[in-house]
Amino acid sequence: MLLPKEPAMNHYTLAEMTPGLTEEFTVTVTPEMMDAFRAITGDVSPIHIDADYAKGRGYPGRVVYGMLGASFFSTLAGVYLPGEHCLLHGVECKFAKPIFIGDTLTIKGTVVNVSEIGSEAEIKAVITNQDGKRVTRGIIKAGLAK
Repeated sequence: MLLPKEPAMNHYTLAEMTPGLTEEFTVTVTPEMMDAFRAITGDVSPIHIDADYAKGRGYPGRVVYGMLGASFFSTLAGVYLPGEHCLLHGVECKFAKPIFIGDTLTIKGTVVNVSEIGSEAEIKAVITNQDGKRVTRGIIKAGLAK
């Protein structure tokens, strides 16, 4: 398991998802997460696996896979907001700044819109690092049980 502990699962239903509802969690990126992501995806770009290469490009060390950071949007939706009753319909994300091994990330989501017709909530998501800098932002479309 890559997360430090098994998080408590939330159980929001469509009726409980109201604009302004917010949930967040934190996670620290580890070398083991990077290794697992590489093993799963096969992405062997040197900026992610070779510290000397990354330093030669002007970074302090290996750059964390952008999609590894963005994958925490899945945890946000599937565990925290809405949680158990979620089936992801879509995630749109932008990579604002690089993430580095050892960074502690806060992943926060806020409901911005709820559609009864499509049984879907739109969640504005943002990932900030330990310095309060936005590293990734996104829009999550979460399908929910009524």
